[in-house]
Amino acid sequence: MRKLLSANYSRLWRDKIFWICMGTMLIYSVVYMLNGCRQAAIHLSEYNYSIDKYYFHFAISIGIFCAVFSSMFFGTEYSDGTIRNKVIVGHTKTNIYIASLVTTITATLLMVLVWMIGASVAIPILGIWEMGISNLVVYVLIIIMLAVAFAAICTLVNMLSANKAFTVAISVLLIMGLLILASMIYSGLSETEMTSSVQYTANGMQMSEPTPNPNYIGGEMRKIYEFILDFLPTGQGLTLWQVEAGHPVRMILSSAAITILTTLSGIFVFRKKNLK
Repeated sequence: MRKLLSANYSRLWRDKIFWICMGTMLIYSVVYMLNGCRQAAIHLSEYNYSIDKYYFHFAISIGIFCAVFSSMFFGTEYSDGTIRNKVIVGHTKTNIYIASLVTTITATLLMVLVWMIGASVAIPILGIWEMGISNLVVYVLIIIMLAVAFAAICTLVNMLSANKAFTVAISVLLIMGLLILASMIYSGLSETEMTSSVQYTANGMQMSEPTPNPNYIGGEMRKIYEFILDFLPTGQGLTLWQVEAGHPVRMILSSAAITILTTLSGIFVFRKKNLK
């Protein structure tokens, strides 16, 4: 295992895609936060802007960065025959899979670290987090766990597909699909229980009497929607983006469950895979 990790990390530090993802994340976070500072300066008299409003926006994008990096990194291992050579020299498929997972987790967490460092550029202007240190620690822990879950999902896809182009497409499309699903669920939960419409009368525009909203999701179905949103890493990212993490323990446990289940499934299938 140590030799496998050493070889993976040696490749990681020299991998161009990894450094491109790191650089893009850094530039993206810095530019986005500086734009947030500009908006805060313009609307300071109208709204109470804080760093909380912007800092966690990047949680929804970490999955895409993870998918792009991991699919390119391990797709190259398949195309170059590196994985087959690892088996030939005596490494077990289980150790190869776990080493790949640890490498992907390391790279993804480094991207998260770069995001957090880059986004901190707004602190001198927007100040520190209004949510308090305890809530900040909880949010960071949720982010770490969802990043690990993303890494586990991407590792599962990447280690089972030998076609590099196919792997890249499937990994990115899978994360995008999960993000769209989470967005649809969040949109459904955002519907108000009562709704009013604008009516034009002789006295001008007036609001009508509130009526039940047919699109509102209530009862047991609402609990199911909330659970799915908290379970999906993309749903967690969307919730963090809105600074609305209402069930942090459930989110953390969900990420842990996804990581364990995908890893066990991946190891089981990868051990039976014929490495040509």
